Amino acid sequence: MPHLMLIADIGGTSSRLALVGADGRPQDVRIHRNDSFAGFEALIETDLAARGTAADDVGGAVLAIAGPADGEHVRLTNRDWSFAKDELRRRFGWQKLAAVNDFEALAYGVPALGPDDLVAIGGGEAAEGAPMLVCGPGTGFGVAGLLKTGDTYRAVTGEGGHARLGATNTEEARLIAHMVRELGPVVVEHALSGSGLARIHRVLTGDRLSPEQVIAAAFAGDSEARETCNVFLRLFGRIAGDLALTFDARGGVYLAGGVSAGLLPFYGSSPFREAFEEHPPLDPRLAATPVHVVTHPTPGLLGCGQLGGRLARELT
Repeated sequence: MPHLMLIADIGGTSSRLALVGADGRPQDVRIHRNDSFAGFEALIETDLAARGTAADDVGGAVLAIAGPADGEHVRLTNRDWSFAKDELRRRFGWQKLAAVNDFEALAYGVPALGPDDLVAIGGGEAAEGAPMLVCGPGTGFGVAGLLKTGDTYRAVTGEGGHARLGATNTEEARLIAHMVRELGPVVVEHALSGSGLARIHRVLTGDRLSPEQVIAAAFAGDSEARETCNVFLRLFGRIAGDLALTFDARGGVYLAGGVSAGLLPFYGSSPFREAFEEHPPLDPRLAATPVHVVTHPTPGLLGCGQLGGRLARELT
């Protein structure tokens, strides 16, 4: 009886795949650039072939998707990839298949994170048993809550990256006005994503740089790039504070996504924490809420591993 599960964290830009057994620990993590593949099926076939893993050894899969995953047909939000769950399961002969939102997987991975996987941004202390929040920018902007009942965790997902983005001061109003002229109604991930970082820099400076180039310039001491990062982190802090209040996330806020980790050196000198807490009259509530940047290289796979371990145990 197959006892291994394929687990995959499939983002808009890159995907991370591994195998997992009943212990829930990812084995042999491999990272692929999505541009190298025509779709989900080609990615999975290539990965399994490279491992030399026989199809009969894999009893199923847990796929974390950067987009809604609760229907029979699943489509990435920021890439033209889609699949039907039943068709994919039959194609690979899997007994089990679970598809979850990528931030749902991240949320399930939070309890498995250790101190070396997190960097605190400001103070605060987690309230025992209180809800937790995972959010952050990557190709888009993801959001999930994590609730604990006894020893059981349950993730609650949403599409907070597509909530409308408003302004709280004249600088933000000018920035969003530029985005409205370009995009029409502005949502959170138009600003808080990799492309959003580049967009903010273009609006502020007129320069067309990639998000990686903006961050590299900020590291090199470029004052305009640093200001772009500060504007981005102030918006991020405000939205993270909004979401922390929405989820009552007194159990802690976890900032995930590639852009969150890439900006790590700049949080302390940025307006992030001030904007996170500045939500009168609830500033003290947010000041007491701890915030951490997730630095683990594959946190989504940790969550997929927890889910995959459950399914593997069902197959033994």
